[in-house]
Amino acid sequence: MIKPLSPSLPAPQWDIHAPGRVNLLGEHVDYNDGIVLPAAIDRYVHLQAVETGHTRVELTALDLGEKITFDLENLQPQALPDWARYPAGVAWAALQRGLPVSGIRAVYTSSVPIGAGLSSSAAVEVAFGALWNELNRWGLSRLELAQLCQQAENRFVGVNCGLMDQFASACGIKGHALMFDTRSLSYEPVPLPASTALVIADSGMRRTLANSAYNQRRADCEEAVRLLRVYLPGIRSLRDVRLDDFNRFSAHLPEQVGRHARHVVEEIARVEKAVDLLKQGDGAAFGQLMVEGHASLRDLYQVSIPELDRLVEIATCLPGCLGARLTGAGFGGCTVNLVEEESAQIFAQRLAQEYTLRTGKTGEIYLCHASEGVHVQTG
Repeated sequence: MIKPLSPSLPAPQWDIHAPGRVNLLGEHVDYNDGIVLPAAIDRYVHLQAVETGHTRVELTALDLGEKITFDLENLQPQALPDWARYPAGVAWAALQRGLPVSGIRAVYTSSVPIGAGLSSSAAVEVAFGALWNELNRWGLSRLELAQLCQQAENRFVGVNCGLMDQFASACGIKGHALMFDTRSLSYEPVPLPASTALVIADSGMRRTLANSAYNQRRADCEEAVRLLRVYLPGIRSLRDVRLDDFNRFSAHLPEQVGRHARHVVEEIARVEKAVDLLKQGDGAAFGQLMVEGHASLRDLYQVSIPELDRLVEIATCLPGCLGARLTGAGFGGCTVNLVEEESAQIFAQRLAQEYTLRTGKTGEIYLCHASEGVHVQTG
């Protein structure tokens, strides 16, 4: 028997948990065909639903205190509030593929903080996608489900995101990061060091410059490939540029383009090295790569801000910290810290205290662990 989230749904047939995610290494390499290293975290979108037998979807977002009803035969993003476009987009993407979508009455809540860069929107999409995948017997694999949800966000919601967020929420493995090749879409679970926690620190700063900065850096990466192709014929993206080749030819790039491209080339190499270290159980060496990755994002890619730098500086001086770096697009949002489990509670308290002392700002701290991907229970 499923315990209902709300009296408005007294006997739910379906109960779904879809996790948020954090990226441990491999930042800003996804649009360069690189390898990323995300992990699902044990903060979830919790969805419950019943099938209604008609074409309407009745949604209640408990955290927002809002309700809406829309018809599956007339899905228009401009007619919906922002929060409802994510589940509606999943239905739209499925219908575009000729998949059946049942009318439902659903309620959901979330422990994934909104706007912190932990992929709350992807978790909503994956939760509803997993519901309809089971309810309507689509037979999609976890990766195919993630791709459907990405299509929803790209073409219905209108956000040009990559696949990593939906992938991690759908495919997460407890206690593991996921080595995800954004070119081939192959992936492999990689164990995180035993007896460690993921402490996520929200700077409280929202990413007001992220869109324009993202577009500029993406353009710089594309320009680097265009210019390097003169010396390295056949390269398709910065993924194809080895570090020694980049060092030979980087003098031919404009200063800003070269600096941004160097981060990507070196970050891809860091991820490849990190996977080997995690397989060997070397948490300390992996943590050092996290710190190096933050320095690169700060100095080469130039997407950090003082608040994120302070969080990393504080973290790396606290007992039990193996590694720390900003996570996500930058210009605000969160840092992620790999911390020994026995020190995690005290680490989180001291990080919050020191951050307030140094910046005058209050940061939310989330003690997390790598979790399994979306899971579905039937009533």
